[in-house]
Amino acid sequence: MIVIGADHAGYSLKEALKDFIINDLQLEIIDMGTNSTASVDYPEIAQSVAQVVAEGEADAGIIICGTGIGVSIAANKVKGIRAALCHDTYTAIMSKKHNNANLLALGARTTLLENAIPIVENWLKTEFEGGRHETRVKMLE
Repeated sequence: MIVIGADHAGYSLKEALKDFIINDLQLEIIDMGTNSTASVDYPEIAQSVAQVVAEGEADAGIIICGTGIGVSIAANKVKGIRAALCHDTYTAIMSKKHNNANLLALGARTTLLENAIPIVENWLKTEFEGGRHETRVKMLE
């Protein structure tokens, strides 16, 4: 189960990524909004997505705002969340392999859909390596 949410700037990208995740990856989605381009406050959306992951109701989450910066800051305030702002597949893969990121943050104004799709796909398919990284991840807690 994947939880997803976006502010007004990320609404269109969220909708496109939802279609990809449901139809191509065959995964279930919890959509925490927003449901239009009407202005909303990104901290509320990000923290609601983060809470779902922190409580174990979803395996991972995706949060989107204009740059991805605001949602990543807001989500990382929730205990147990490791939100990573990723701009390419390499950072997405490494955020999972080495940091065990449980939330992926994207910027709708900085990431084209054709780039966001492989970022999301690689992020969702990558596993945490553990080992020497386990100690460092525990330090983040």
